[in-house]
Amino acid sequence: MPVIRPISDLRNKFTEISKTVHDADRPVFLTRNGVGDMVVMSIEHYEALALNREITEALAAAEVEMETTTERFTTADIRADLDELLAARATEQSQSA
Repeated sequence: MPVIRPISDLRNKFTEISKTVHDADRPVFLTRNGVGDMVVMSIEHYEALALNREITEALAAAEVEMETTTERFTTADIRADLDELLAARATEQSQSA
């Protein structure tokens, strides 16, 4: 069940709303004049949603690529590319430290 509050609670009961979004890890839906206006959520909840969206978009793009190309990669190919990327990243980090 969603948590729905009037927008005036954001000003008058901020601490209570903050506790709800952090402790219950749930967004709070705010209404203005009885109509949905905005959503308040913790940064962690927002980042999880953003990551989920990013993954979903990447999977959709991969599906399109799979349907439009015949190029395929073996596990060994992917592992070699990942090892190369990780080695390059480690080199960059050691040089910047």
